[in-house]
Amino acid sequence: MTVDTTMDVRECRGVRPGPSYGGTPIEGPFRGHYRETYVFAMPDGPVRCKVHEPRSGLFRFDRRCFLSEDRLLLELRGRVSRIPEIVVLDEHVLLQGFIEGRTLGRRPAGALSQRHSAQLERLFAELVVLQAGSIVGHRVCGRADHPADGDSGGFLESLVTFTEDQVYLRHSVRFGALFHELGVREGALDGMRCRARSLADRPFSLIHGDLHRLNFIVDAADDLWTIDWELSMIGDPLYDLATHLHLMRYSPQEARRTARLWADAVEGVRPECARGWLDDLGTLLAYKRAQSVYTDVIRGAIALEQPGAGAVPNRLPVTAHRIREVLLRARGALGLDSVPSHRHIMGAYARWLRGQAAGITASAS
Repeated sequence: MTVDTTMDVRECRGVRPGPSYGGTPIEGPFRGHYRETYVFAMPDGPVRCKVHEPRSGLFRFDRRCFLSEDRLLLELRGRVSRIPEIVVLDEHVLLQGFIEGRTLGRRPAGALSQRHSAQLERLFAELVVLQAGSIVGHRVCGRADHPADGDSGGFLESLVTFTEDQVYLRHSVRFGALFHELGVREGALDGMRCRARSLADRPFSLIHGDLHRLNFIVDAADDLWTIDWELSMIGDPLYDLATHLHLMRYSPQEARRTARLWADAVEGVRPECARGWLDDLGTLLAYKRAQSVYTDVIRGAIALEQPGAGAVPNRLPVTAHRIREVLLRARGALGLDSVPSHRHIMGAYARWLRGQAAGITASAS
């Protein structure tokens, strides 16, 4: 995800104009989880474009499926409404148009306006008609991540396997003891893998994969634009709804209304893609809650290591509170017998930090 609007960034401390491109200033970097974004005006016109650079030294918590976000957006031109325009300089150089406006913001449970709800419903409908074979963009995910079209259970199993292998096991040397202290043991995702096998088959479509408030831009005309298509994939269309509900943190009433909005949109254009959605949505939401444990535990640890962010003892209670909430939400999904107390989580992170410092000292001596 990226913070992709000028006004959002100007409110952040420390942002200063950068060098120039063709005599025009470059704004940025605008920081996101995975990328830094730079915005500049084209020298020969009023169009403003943006370019992304990967941030170095970061963990990848989400599977990446398409080689180029820009080429995917070029392919979606005229098929999906209100997405960034692509400026083609030549066959090798594409620039992404910058959407002027503000994100939907960070309020956890705010309902969408009637206008924005209608535009979200249109987005759901436009995505679900984009069948697996209609997207030709080069895919970089492995063959194991390409279940047969309609195999929703296989799709979810591939996501579970990615989280287990590429997030948990891959980093177990560094974070395994911390997960163990928090009660998350190897094999905690086995229950999710079993639940995946009960999903109904739904034909695959294009999925945005990251529909949260900072990836929706409201322009001056009060229209809703969708940005940051980096995590798009081909798969079970119900997964987009589950991800959206998980990330938006709607109130229960608003979540039910949005789920019905998705179902109406899909049933209106491709009803087979809504098969079994009422029964299966809970399973996909459970996976999203489980996935959050793995990502948030690691992100919390890395954030505590960062210098210049304030005294660790002052930040530990906030981190522990957030991690306990994540563990409580995922307790059923991960089959946890209990959730550690706030004090225990603080102690687990403090011991992990001491261990990291001792390891660095030992390797340096």
